[in-house]
Amino acid sequence: MTTAPARHIVEWGPSDLAARVDDALAVYVAAMGYPPSTARHRRTLWLDHVRRPGWRAVGCVDDAGRLLGVAYGYTGAPGQWWFEEVSRGLRPRPQERFWLEDYFELTELHVHPDTQGGGLGEGLLRTLLAGATARRVLLSTPENGDGPTNRAWLLYRRLGFADVLRHHRFTGDARPFAVLGRDLPLPPAPPR
Repeated sequence: MTTAPARHIVEWGPSDLAARVDDALAVYVAAMGYPPSTARHRRTLWLDHVRRPGWRAVGCVDDAGRLLGVAYGYTGAPGQWWFEEVSRGLRPRPQERFWLEDYFELTELHVHPDTQGGGLGEGLLRTLLAGATARRVLLSTPENGDGPTNRAWLLYRRLGFADVLRHHRFTGDARPFAVLGRDLPLPPAPPR
């Protein structure tokens, strides 16, 4: 009987992401179902993000060194593309602008499809957000029909993420996105 290699979630610094960026982008492409050429376009952006205030990253590797998942984010602020896009979406609802005060932007959270469904995404999310110092966390995720039915949506809902914007269109992307958020810290993990 063969046992699966153990998994380890580790915090990454900028040099760790730089060393594994191609592996991380391969996980991203596989998880999102994007064509492989997408990685080439995202590489520069991911490496640029490490210079943002509050940047944090985590990765999950197995004993064989294979990267199974990755997550990163940073402190959101005016002048950043994502902040400005969400701010535009909130303009008709100025009472909701409190979401953009003191938040950590969960920029990327991806688990390789071969390893999804075993709690790895939640582990990455909890480890990443445990070190965030902001009052709340925000993220965007593609809309999935009328209801949250994929694993990412189910994870976010289970952890108490609420709708900030629904069916939002980011500049340059025709797909509708949901922007979700919640106060930090996350609730404790239930015992297993």
